[in-house]
Amino acid sequence: MLFHLIPSSLLPPPSSLILYPTPSLNHWLIAVALNTVLGAIAWLAPKKLLTSAGLLHAWALGVIVWGCLGWQGYAVVMFYFLVGSAVTKVGMAQKEAEGIAEKRSGARGPENVWGSALTGALCAVGVLALTTFSPQASPSALWVALLLLGYVASFSTKLADTCASEIGKAYGQRTYLITTLQAVPRGTEGAVSLEGTLAGIVASIAIALLGWAVGLISIWGVVICVVAAFIATNAESLIGATLQNQFDWLTNELVNVLNTLIGAIVAIAIALLLQPFIPGIL
Repeated sequence: MLFHLIPSSLLPPPSSLILYPTPSLNHWLIAVALNTVLGAIAWLAPKKLLTSAGLLHAWALGVIVWGCLGWQGYAVVMFYFLVGSAVTKVGMAQKEAEGIAEKRSGARGPENVWGSALTGALCAVGVLALTTFSPQASPSALWVALLLLGYVASFSTKLADTCASEIGKAYGQRTYLITTLQAVPRGTEGAVSLEGTLAGIVASIAIALLGWAVGLISIWGVVICVVAAFIATNAESLIGATLQNQFDWLTNELVNVLNTLIGAIVAIAIALLLQPFIPGIL
């Protein structure tokens, strides 16, 4: 895969060089081939992590992410999928007995794929658009860095939310409604627990560190992603406690989209606010 380095006068070193993939026919063929092979393996696996329709949509998502962000972006979304799927299985028998388990024993359908990844996919497409149509413009380089931060923050947020929810339902000793702090049963919309909250923070740190390790964000970006994930996860709990039961159209999947969108927007806003004061924040 080919990569270019964009100089940006708006970004201080070391962030003045932005790494991004140059899309070519071979680049997209690799994306299609890789996701086809992985899709076939997932299809033949005895334990299904995706429904048949979910597998097709995950294939499309994988092609988009690899095509726009290369293996670096792909590593982040795969980490989210594998860890998120694994943590969903934690305490499954108990959660099913209590009626609070994910449907289909945690197998993801199309609504789950895009509920979790639509914001990230839009950030990835935005990076591709900017680097394709104005690759040498400094403002574009700044927004590439911001969109990469938003991409990682969206998956930090979603993994934090998934881990907080699933670990809380499995191991939460006391769960409280976020709006009133009254004790409620595990699995209640808008409920939070200490165990789940800590699991969510650890998960957001892990995936943000991966984003840093593969070069998508700076070390400051890790901090920003963790803060944004915490804010967005609690905002999602507020939505669940106050609005979700009042509107039939406000499904879990739509709330997931809002959750990841809040995480990405908060991360970008924090970076824009702090950039003048912290060199190298991006």
